Amino acid sequence: MLPPPDDFDPPAGVAVTLSPGLRRVLARNPSPMTYRGTNTYLLGQSDLAVIDPGPLSDAHLEAILAAVEPGQRISHIIVTHSHLDHSPLARPLSERTGAPVHGFGGPDAGRSQVMTELAANGLGGGGEGIDHDFRPDIEIAEGEILQGPDWTLEVIHTPGHLGNHIALGWGDICFTADHVMGWASSLVSPPDGDLTDFMASCAKLRARAWSVFHPGHGAPVLDPAGRLDWLIAHRQGREAAILSALEASAATAGQIAEQVYTETPPALLPAAERNVFAHLVDLRGRDLVAPAGPLAADAIFRRR
Repeated sequence: MLPPPDDFDPPAGVAVTLSPGLRRVLARNPSPMTYRGTNTYLLGQSDLAVIDPGPLSDAHLEAILAAVEPGQRISHIIVTHSHLDHSPLARPLSERTGAPVHGFGGPDAGRSQVMTELAANGLGGGGEGIDHDFRPDIEIAEGEILQGPDWTLEVIHTPGHLGNHIALGWGDICFTADHVMGWASSLVSPPDGDLTDFMASCAKLRARAWSVFHPGHGAPVLDPAGRLDWLIAHRQGREAAILSALEASAATAGQIAEQVYTETPPALLPAAERNVFAHLVDLRGRDLVAPAGPLAADAIFRRR
């Protein structure tokens, strides 16, 4: 039995077998955003797919290479999205192994029109840090199939946390990266994250029957449908609280965050503010709120 999220504290740099043909190596990059660190997955018995090589770390690079057993080779490097805790090690690993790097596209790939406009107008920061140098050798798209001798992965485009974010279906098992995790809800921080896309991606995953989710951080999620239902309800609850706050008076995202995120440590309030802004952008798109002037992170919003 795999441990529940609260007991998830595996040794970093050690290959742990999760099921036949699947191992996980935890990177040494714990933080409030990464929990115990980034999960790197090795899939296969001979030709291995490495899912999310992780942050730029010599120690983690050597740990991944040490996990390659006699008779095995790394044939595919797959990056779920280009945040600094997931993608930077892809290039050094490719140089050491000769395996090509697969990904949805560069840092701006898959970004929605409204987020493109916000970025063009100067909105930046607030996220987990973009790997601006990331460029896959091979771009992969929704529905594409990647294969090794004993494994098959389906590419599922799941924008929301980041425009170029993908999940990977392995039979009824899904590698969900940062879209679905058991220890925390996913950060959606404009202009990198788009809540409208995030909710659509949740619905896309919820429409299928999964047995387990392997996330980018934390323990396996053993009740995928229940976790997705919680994520959707969690976002709907935040939306209701934001709309309630705006019933009382017009406010900025920062002012709303102080009212809604009452139990959030002060150091995490800037991230909470971006989450609120993500909701406000989504609500504006549905004509439920309106900014007093151009759409911006510091705009004052009112109920329609």
